[in-house]
Order: sequence, then structure tokens, then C-alpha cells
Amino acid sequence: MKKKLLSEVYTEDDLLVDLTFHDVPAGLLKEFALQVVRPYYSGSLSEAVKDLMQKALAEQEFVQRHISMR
Repeated sequence: MKKKLLSEVYTEDDLLVDLTFHDVPAGLLKEFALQVVRPYYSGSLSEAVKDLMQKALAEQEFVQRHISMR
């Protein structure tokens, strides 16, 4: 009997995870929520964190690209 091999392709939506933060001071979270999340992300902390992560990765890529050009 032949074994059927299945190829699985995952998309970003298949890899969503819940994330827990530890040791984040309440004051820092409150200021972030008031100054960044509320006015720019309609109160969605998840969207704000995802956006900041994407920006950090883009900045890192930019820096690495310019360092390697020297």
C-alpha cells in the first residue's frame, strides 16, 4: 500500500498566536494605551503591538541593508 504524502502550506493567518506579556508596569501600559492605542488604533492594543513589531522589523532590515553596503 502506498502512503499518500500530504503537503501542507501555512499562511500567516494559520499561525496566529495569543501573546502574554510579563513584568510590564501598569503605568507604562496605561500611558501607551492613552497616547498611542486610543488615538491611533481605535482602542485595539493587538493592532498597535503588531504595527510596532512590523515597524521594528522594517527598521532592522533597513539598518542591516545599509550596514552591509559599506
